Amino acid sequence: MHRSVRRLVLPLYLMLGACMPVAQSETATRAAFDTSAGNGLPAMKMFSVPRPVRPIASNADIARDFLDLSFMLESGRTLRMMTRFEGPISVRVTGAPPASLGADLTRLLHRLRSEAGIRIALTPGPHANITIQAVPRSAIRKAMPQAACFVVPNVSSLAEYQAARRNGSLNWSRLTAREKVAIILPNDASPQEIRDCLHEELAQALGPLNDLYRLPDSVFNDDNVHTVLTGYDMMILRITYDSSLSNGMSRSEVADRLPAILARINPAGATIAPSRLSRTPRPWIIAVQTALGPVSGAAERRVAAEAALRMAMALGWTDHRRAFSHYAMGRILQTTDPTAAEAQFRLSQRYFGSSPDTALHRAYVASQLAAFALTQGRAEDVLRLVTPHLDIAARHENAALLSMLMMLRAEALDLSGRVAEAQAVRLDSMGWARYGFGSDWAVRAKLREISALNPAKRGAGTL
Repeated sequence: MHRSVRRLVLPLYLMLGACMPVAQSETATRAAFDTSAGNGLPAMKMFSVPRPVRPIASNADIARDFLDLSFMLESGRTLRMMTRFEGPISVRVTGAPPASLGADLTRLLHRLRSEAGIRIALTPGPHANITIQAVPRSAIRKAMPQAACFVVPNVSSLAEYQAARRNGSLNWSRLTAREKVAIILPNDASPQEIRDCLHEELAQALGPLNDLYRLPDSVFNDDNVHTVLTGYDMMILRITYDSSLSNGMSRSEVADRLPAILARINPAGATIAPSRLSRTPRPWIIAVQTALGPVSGAAERRVAAEAALRMAMALGWTDHRRAFSHYAMGRILQTTDPTAAEAQFRLSQRYFGSSPDTALHRAYVASQLAAFALTQGRAEDVLRLVTPHLDIAARHENAALLSMLMMLRAEALDLSGRVAEAQAVRLDSMGWARYGFGSDWAVRAKLREISALNPAKRGAGTL
């Protein structure tokens, strides 16, 4: 399993055309991981106390999701048996990890123990069940060009992976139990990107190997909206390591045990009506990935976005996938037809609705709509759009999104004549931006991009 290039579908750095994702070649320096102030920027901020929200979902839906996540690969290939680690799980870090990785890994392991009930801990020894190796991004590209990070079974290093690529031992479908897994992460990306890879790859090393677009509140979703493990994800992992399940069980055997497991760990879910969202057809997935991927040309992306939206409408979707289809269309149109793009983003926001499961989605779209409002000098609209989502971005530990929302807020405050307040918000945003975007130049570039949206500063070069 591997993660496609990060932000492939829903880029973390959402803005208008001037605020597109940083190119892969523009990597952060090691100095970006220093939490002290430097070069005139405030100290890097990091999240401390997790604030996960327990999922509110039907046990029938969770059971169905668990089976589809655990007995299928992302390619659509089915798995004949359940696999997991048995007994205490040891983790070690090798390579050249950045300073931020240690703190983020410690927090994640604590969450896995306390929320998912998994016996997992760091080991100082030379051997471990899970080895996290931090290497330069160029080394990852050489081994797997379309991946930003990846996880593989039966090896403990990138070198072992490269040596075993053709002998069949890396095939997840051949496993009968999990004993040794390697997670390969970049050590020269932003702290947030490294942490995001850590959460997603460790979750798949421990549990489900599949992703489902129908899941709105999960990292097990290729839209990459959620980048740290959610309360839903922790419940899925808790089920995976429940004592009534074991390696080698078939889908039907696991299905027979799920009602009792869920009645015990999620009693509230027994009284919630299932939503029974339809399966996501492969053509829609391909269309979305083509529309928002980095490989296709502009014309091909637009055709794909239009196809995804047509399919969503023809299927009668009214859930987050319909919203995401409008979002994709808005992204395609924003540089050529801003008015039409804004209309698509508004439709996207409408279909994301008001559910807690799509709160982070709405925060992303709000940043787009706020950017449009800022370019038009509508300061009060920017503040109205941005303010409710600041805490949402913080609760989901998304420093890049949080810093951008704060930068937009600072520009709106400037437009409103509240200059001192604007400067305080902007200064605060930079601490989060250092974690979210990494290097000092990337932080300053983001400040310039958002400042350029302000009609009072456009072209003035004030940042």
